Amino acid sequence: MSTAILTGQPVPGSSIEGDLRSLGFDVRTASDAAETETLLAQVPGDQRVAVVDAGFVGHLHALRLGLTDPRFPLAAIPGAVTAQPGGRQALTRAMARENSAGGGTALVVDSLADRIVTALDADDAGVHHPELGSLVAVVPADPQARNEARQAVAAVDDEAVRLKSAVKSRDGFFTTYCISPYSRYIARWCARRGLTPNQVTTASLVTALVAAGCAATGTRAGYVAAGLLLIFSFVLDCTDGQLARYSLQYSTLGAWLDATFDRAKEYAYYAGLALGAARGGDDVWALALGAMVLQTCRHVVDFSFNEANHDATANTSPTAALSDKLDSVGWTVWIRRMIVLPIGERWAMIAVLTALTTPRITFYALLVGCAFAATYTTAGRVLRSLTRKARRTDRAAEALADLADSGPLAQALAGALRNPARKLPGFTAPAVALLGGLALVASAAFTDFGGPWPIIGAAVYTVTSALAVARPLKGALDWLVPPFFRAAEYGTVLVLAAKADVNGALPAAFGLVSAVAYHHYDTVYRIRGNAGASPAWLVRAIGGHEGRTLLVTVLAAVLTASQFKVALTALAVAVALVVLVESIRFWVSSGAPAVHDEGEPA
Repeated sequence: MSTAILTGQPVPGSSIEGDLRSLGFDVRTASDAAETETLLAQVPGDQRVAVVDAGFVGHLHALRLGLTDPRFPLAAIPGAVTAQPGGRQALTRAMARENSAGGGTALVVDSLADRIVTALDADDAGVHHPELGSLVAVVPADPQARNEARQAVAAVDDEAVRLKSAVKSRDGFFTTYCISPYSRYIARWCARRGLTPNQVTTASLVTALVAAGCAATGTRAGYVAAGLLLIFSFVLDCTDGQLARYSLQYSTLGAWLDATFDRAKEYAYYAGLALGAARGGDDVWALALGAMVLQTCRHVVDFSFNEANHDATANTSPTAALSDKLDSVGWTVWIRRMIVLPIGERWAMIAVLTALTTPRITFYALLVGCAFAATYTTAGRVLRSLTRKARRTDRAAEALADLADSGPLAQALAGALRNPARKLPGFTAPAVALLGGLALVASAAFTDFGGPWPIIGAAVYTVTSALAVARPLKGALDWLVPPFFRAAEYGTVLVLAAKADVNGALPAAFGLVSAVAYHHYDTVYRIRGNAGASPAWLVRAIGGHEGRTLLVTVLAAVLTASQFKVALTALAVAVALVVLVESIRFWVSSGAPAVHDEGEPA
């Protein structure tokens, strides 16, 4: 429920009251500031409220952007201000101060709504001012200005502006030129029929799962159908975000569903390709798992770098300046976006190769493309980090610690190593994380299955992991610590399953890495939604990255290859059940505020 209070003298022929009602507001009128304050106090605190000048002239979509976006507690456009429950207290204070002053600022700002916004901005209340572009939103001072404003409104098609703004400005080349020109109209069709972004997201997931099933048939017809369905799933994946922007239906749950379903769709498709190849006598499970490990580690690099730097101060570097300069040249923008193989280009490549070639060729191309993209993006971020003099905040350090996913063993050792760690150089954390991970994977890769060396490697890895997080992760390259941990854990599972050399071990490892990766993605989106990280009990229950790694190496040493396969399967099921149940419980019941729109994930 939302309530809008119209203030000032009604204007003959004005459509503002009808526009507000069409946006779902219950409209009340007030003649002055005192009556506005009274009516404001009568609106229940759990409702959105808006104060709008009765003389407002502008586009309906300008009002929609200013008054209905769920992402911001306080928002305003000229002649109108709104507050969600989280911003009501600030609005009430500003209204009371304006009323007690007797409209003292009226000589500067005539509109009551604008005077309230001036007071809120003076209080640094965090009022969101949406970018209106060509949309009109004004409170005319006289009949001539009103007539000119109405002519300006008639000259701009707000529906065309609304459709254009539904498309993200930083999408990839394939998405921008091959999908969005028509998917935006699908989004409008969905909006006019009352469909929600979450429903479209679910339809995209179902379509991708059907595509994976077609790929699993192992037939040429199945591969062609799989490629087509994967493209259609991506069309729906674009549509859900465009629908959210078109109708301003943002939510934390929606952002989480969109992100996690993207990963579920892609990795389920990898599994479908591997099953289809197996039907044809070709075992590509190692390639499928390798592609998932590489892709997940790429994402962790993105997440860690962004969390480390998004609120850092003095956050500039010559490398970043050069990057911005290159982006000012039209063609370089698209080249740079394409070579990082974002989701649109990647899924298009997978779909075409699935239809025309074999799963093995598809995975080879995917691995080469993703490896090049990962090298390019990581090298650029390392250069930026080394050339900038950023000062990272406690919040950034806490986010990196949460992304590290340290379990009880690493946390206990980190406490014991805290004082010695303070005396070490600033690059210690990523260096020891890398060396420990390399030692772990090498101990599994260069010894026979069932030997003790992987256990020794896991023990060394546990100590180095604890040393890496023994002090706050505020160093220039400390954002590399979580990706190194992910690569070590996932890589160890992959190597040991391959070394087992028994039918079903690699699919079991694929399931285990999928379950653990889900937990890591879930942690990322809790942090992005300002909902906190995964609870400590959950991290303890599934052992942390070092605990799971140590357990897997012990299982490989004490069990036969066949028993190891069964143990991996059981561990995958157990981890999946725990993290899924807690994740679904949290996102359904958290009540977290809507999040800001994210850029296209890699």
